[in-house]
Amino acid sequence: MKKNKDINRRSSRHASANHRTLKEIRGVKVKGERRSRSVAEAEGVMSMSRDGFGFVKAEGYEEDIYIPWRQMHGALNGDRVKVAVSNKKIRSKSHSTEGRVVAVLERSTRPHIGTLVVRGNRIWAIVESKTMPYDIRIDVASPQELPQMGGIQAAHGLKVAVLVTDWPKNAPEPLGRIVDVLGKPGDNDTEMHAILAEYQLPYRFEPPVEEAANAIPDTITAKEMEGRRDFRKVTTFTIDPADAKDFDDALSYRKLENGNFEIGVHIADVTHYVKPDSIIDREAFSRGTSVYLADRTVPMLPEQLSNKLCSLRPHEDKLCYSAVFELSDKARVKSEWFGRTIINSDYRFDYEQAQDIIENQKGPLCNEILDIYSLSQILRKERFESGAISFERPEMKIVCGADGKPVDVIRKESKESNWLIEEFMLLANRRVAEFVALKCKAKDPAFVYRIHEDPNPEKLDALRSFAKNFGRKLGDTADPKHAAGSLNALMKEAKGSPEENALQMLALRSMARARYSTDNIGHYGLAFTRYCHFTSPIRRYPDMMVHRLLDIYSQGGKSQDRLLYEDLSKHCSEREQIATEAERASIKYKTVEFMQDKIGKEFDGYISGLTQWGLYVEVEPTRIEGMVALREITEDYFLFDEEKYETRGKTTGIVFHLGDKVRVRVLRASLEQKILDYQLILSDNA
Repeated sequence: MKKNKDINRRSSRHASANHRTLKEIRGVKVKGERRSRSVAEAEGVMSMSRDGFGFVKAEGYEEDIYIPWRQMHGALNGDRVKVAVSNKKIRSKSHSTEGRVVAVLERSTRPHIGTLVVRGNRIWAIVESKTMPYDIRIDVASPQELPQMGGIQAAHGLKVAVLVTDWPKNAPEPLGRIVDVLGKPGDNDTEMHAILAEYQLPYRFEPPVEEAANAIPDTITAKEMEGRRDFRKVTTFTIDPADAKDFDDALSYRKLENGNFEIGVHIADVTHYVKPDSIIDREAFSRGTSVYLADRTVPMLPEQLSNKLCSLRPHEDKLCYSAVFELSDKARVKSEWFGRTIINSDYRFDYEQAQDIIENQKGPLCNEILDIYSLSQILRKERFESGAISFERPEMKIVCGADGKPVDVIRKESKESNWLIEEFMLLANRRVAEFVALKCKAKDPAFVYRIHEDPNPEKLDALRSFAKNFGRKLGDTADPKHAAGSLNALMKEAKGSPEENALQMLALRSMARARYSTDNIGHYGLAFTRYCHFTSPIRRYPDMMVHRLLDIYSQGGKSQDRLLYEDLSKHCSEREQIATEAERASIKYKTVEFMQDKIGKEFDGYISGLTQWGLYVEVEPTRIEGMVALREITEDYFLFDEEKYETRGKTTGIVFHLGDKVRVRVLRASLEQKILDYQLILSDNA
């Protein structure tokens, strides 16, 4: 009896305190239930909560349509659904538009990650997820994975990726099939592969792709040298993180007789090796980007390319696609050239080594580094004067041991050596985009731009109101051209203050997400009229597209198919977003893992987010974020005021704002759900 009780409990563990009946879960009308007359129907994708309710983003509705758990009717997270929108007056302040699912049009193709539980000849995948409140019954009649697991009984306890296929009528849980066996829970590779599987990201290359890459010759022939400019005798170097394995960009330096500088931005010539529609190209396009998890890199290209043929390692001849600039001592571009080259890097610096040379003015290639640094400072200054956004929020890096376990969390700050490389990469990206748009012979050439829309005016107004709480003023933001200066001024004024982090977070939330498109609207954050990604073809497919288009247009070719490249751009933007979400999930997993042995310990921190259900707190010095659930603050009944963006105690009158310093105790650390719970120590804050 216990086994049935366990499974049933898991299948409805996120229900409200009142037990849901089978009919309620499946959305069948029950006695006494009154339904309002629906006046409209809409279609959209379901976003589901772990409490069973959901939201549907549908065209024609400014806000998401709220779907109560009773009205989900078997829909799950990621499903495309048809909803009937109610015309009844909604009492809730949180959502004004409510509806019910009338049909599941298409099941999500994104798998759920669960641990198998075997009871006799029946199997369930026990799912721990923020977006899946039910466990999944596995169809044991067909999965081909069972033999490789040693049969049904041997499958017990393994972590798997499961795809929901159906929710049969009158069944207490959805039905699914195993699409990947990940391994033993808790094993580092298993958990990282689980994150990749959840986001439908590959963690290995199929043998045919590896074989195609390994078949590429690693010697440079005389024919491959034809038509290339030879930079092998020009001083050239790379600057990368100390733990980098691939080096896809290098800088060359030459002082010209007229007193100007020739600076070459040399990028690995990936498209020389990866031909359009080849098996490697199709795989690279499918991936779209390399993925950087907390403990590993999942490359877009096989190692033979990313770490060998296309890695600009020192003292090796390498083929590049280059942007070469003649700059005055005031960093004015006097001339430019784009084309294929061959280089031989003289030195491989890491950022710390280059920074030491900048600060102490001694070391290998000191004069070259200092000259290039001076030019980069001029470029950087001009960029911010033109309206670029300056958010210098330090990143936190998780340091993992050989076994993948997190051993430390350190602050990662950008310094002058980072800016040196950044400014010349930005210069190359901008000038390539300008060349294609303004100087190539093709009429109105289709091109892949990196674009960034203007900030959201309503969110900027919210930032202005929030800043007033601290006696700070956000200047004119009505004109996007002035908004950047106002934001930079506010950030500069708040630097070092308790509210600095909170203001930065709200400012970042007002920004749109950068993306790829053939429709150039400029890049607001960088203050560039035209911008593209040219400098990282090892890790980004859009850069490969840019190299190919630049090659066509440089040779006088006509404009390419705009609709095709817009579709390709959209795909790459989507893949980038998925990779970002997976990267964040891996970081969240590792931070929770890092805090597991700190249950009960106390930390100082600050409030990083406010919601109707809790306070989000980042603790010092690691900036690891967890949540304090309002329901678990027993000293008072706290309510979140969305308009004032504050949380207030009903009896005590204690008020919490974004950025407030607090002290918390680590309460829970759930690796399965990647959730970290803190307990507020109110006596220290009252």
